[in-house]
Amino acid sequence: MRKYEIVAPCHFGLEAVLKKEIIDLGYDILAVEDGRITFYGDEEAVCRANVFLRSAERILIKVGSFKATTFEELFEGTKELPWETYIPKDGKFWVAKAASVKSKLFSPSDIQSIMKKAMVEKLKQIYKVTWFEEEGESFPIRVFLMKDEVTVCLDTTGESLHKRGYRKLTAKAPIAENLAASLIMLTPWNKERILVDPFCGSGTFPIEAALMAANIAPGMNRSFTAENWSEIVGKKIWYDCMDEANDMVDMNIETDIQGYDIDPDMVAIARENAKLAGVEKLIHFQQRPLEKLSHPKKYGFIITNPPYGERLEEKENLPPLYRMIGERYRALDAWSMYLITAYEQAEMDIGLKATKNRKIYNGMMKTYFYQFLGPKPPRRA
Repeated sequence: MRKYEIVAPCHFGLEAVLKKEIIDLGYDILAVEDGRITFYGDEEAVCRANVFLRSAERILIKVGSFKATTFEELFEGTKELPWETYIPKDGKFWVAKAASVKSKLFSPSDIQSIMKKAMVEKLKQIYKVTWFEEEGESFPIRVFLMKDEVTVCLDTTGESLHKRGYRKLTAKAPIAENLAASLIMLTPWNKERILVDPFCGSGTFPIEAALMAANIAPGMNRSFTAENWSEIVGKKIWYDCMDEANDMVDMNIETDIQGYDIDPDMVAIARENAKLAGVEKLIHFQQRPLEKLSHPKKYGFIITNPPYGERLEEKENLPPLYRMIGERYRALDAWSMYLITAYEQAEMDIGLKATKNRKIYNGMMKTYFYQFLGPKPPRRA
């Protein structure tokens, strides 16, 4: 099997979560950078990373890298890359995204246009043609420029990995599935412990927790661009990977995962999404306002994404809401609470100092993951 440098982007601030996932899959880390991890793997690694990684945005094969401070250097550097190794004569190819940080070349549209021209020039020479029909399979390219270093990658994933295939209906401001999974993995929660999301919306936190509890791979119910790249990743490798994922599923478990929302329509949406994910039996959804949040057992977890007033008229509702969050949390016996919010006064209004506070970028929005750690349960005899 061929070996590749594989690049996996993730949310800024969650690199450690993705690094651990990749190591647990059995692959060697080559580099950890802001918002992405590079690791070493073969064709099977491409499949397994797409199917099993919960925190990644997408899986990219690195085609090459070079330095460019002018568009001429960008053209020549792109042209030198071994495109014929990846793109067949009838392949459809384009630069789907270009991102530039601290580099002299910063216009995404110009970078995309010049790189496409360079690729066409190279492949015309290789395949001895004057025109590309581009009627075959798709080969989207993604490029990152960091301090004038150009990294060029093939996108094996297609639609972002956060799109698991189960969320057909969403709330007004849904949390991305891979972000929710990453935040759960930052906590000590496991399938033996209670989990409650009092602002469950379309059900993302409870569903991602249930998928973990049942060992259901996040990519089992979706397709990937590279499934059609027969010259790079054979169909049998994809089938073997899906067989591995199916063999790992364990629905013979008992869980206490609950999702509450004040809006009955959102509760119905959450139930439907859980059904599409195949985990509806593992989650109890209920219409319940925050002030009625309670649980008779000890040592549970609140993991949630409460409102944080993105619109001006909503901000006046935040202080009483967060005071109620603090009040209901203190009424629970020996629980832990984890919440992600962009609301700067969260700790003050909750009335407790967080044990830990982690800065995470949700897209371009700076958010905080407040972690209020309760006592550990006693060891079982």
